[in-house]
Amino acid sequence: MVVLRFKRFGRIHKPFYRLCATDKRAPRDGAVIEELGWFDPGAPEGKQYLINLERVQHWFSKGAQPSLTVANLVKKAGGTIPAAAIKALKVRSMVSRHPKPAAEAAPAKDAAAPTAEKTEEKKEG
Repeated sequence: MVVLRFKRFGRIHKPFYRLCATDKRAPRDGAVIEELGWFDPGAPEGKQYLINLERVQHWFSKGAQPSLTVANLVKKAGGTIPAAAIKALKVRSMVSRHPKPAAEAAPAKDAAAPTAEKTEEKKEG
């Protein structure tokens, strides 16, 4: 399966990303099929990304699935995301947002802690 995701470049605390079409089994910074653009989060507004939307749409037509971040950036750049990819994104994001199991019932009151009745009995007696 082909996915559209970012490949990280840059140095520590100064990331730079390239948008790539790659095989899902390849490592994040591994071999790519095609580079489709770039994203620089440290650049000034308006110069943060450059995306070849024509090629992105081509890969969507071939069934490529975008990562959540890529999908958001493509929307921001003015591209459209196919319905199948949107559905897959919703499923993936719901899986990552499952609530954690509730902790067991509230912890029992500590028996060693003095209660108001016990302290009054001690004062009287």
